[in-house]
Amino acid sequence: MQTKSWKNDEYPPSEDTFFIVDYIEHEKGNFALDIGSGSGYLTKLLSENFSLVVGTDINFEVLKNQTYKTTNLVCCNGSDALKIKFDFIVCNLPYLATDEILDIATDGGSEGFEIPKKIFDSLIHNLEKNGKFVFITSSLSNYQKLIDYAQKLGLKTRIMAKKKLFFEELILVEAIN
Repeated sequence: MQTKSWKNDEYPPSEDTFFIVDYIEHEKGNFALDIGSGSGYLTKLLSENFSLVVGTDINFEVLKNQTYKTTNLVCCNGSDALKIKFDFIVCNLPYLATDEILDIATDGGSEGFEIPKKIFDSLIHNLEKNGKFVFITSSLSNYQKLIDYAQKLGLKTRIMAKKKLFFEELILVEAIN
């Protein structure tokens, strides 16, 4: 599989971002990580209740041009460049099932699993014992395979909420280390 193009423009918050907000806006703690920071919306939200918040994104242009300016931004794949443990991690995954990756913000590869799996493999080393990881996926992907993989990594999972849209159902999942 090959990435065909990189979008240099920023990704505005959309329905899935606002769905996550309803469930994480009251989270509090020491260290939080937003993987796939995009516009910076979730990173900025977390900075209100955490001592240190780091946002990562694979696209440097997106980080440079965030709408919701934040600090502590790292351009990397998942959390590969980080050596710190976080008590809270959030990720609006690129979850759409696609044959090839055309848009790195949304395309998850085969079954919507391939790219999220790489993100999970990256972040598992950065999640504090008893730390919480919240991610969003979709009925358009093999979300059960993703939940099963999180459990295989030793995380205790539960579906926090579902939201029906006209073409898909968003699924918000909590995974505790």
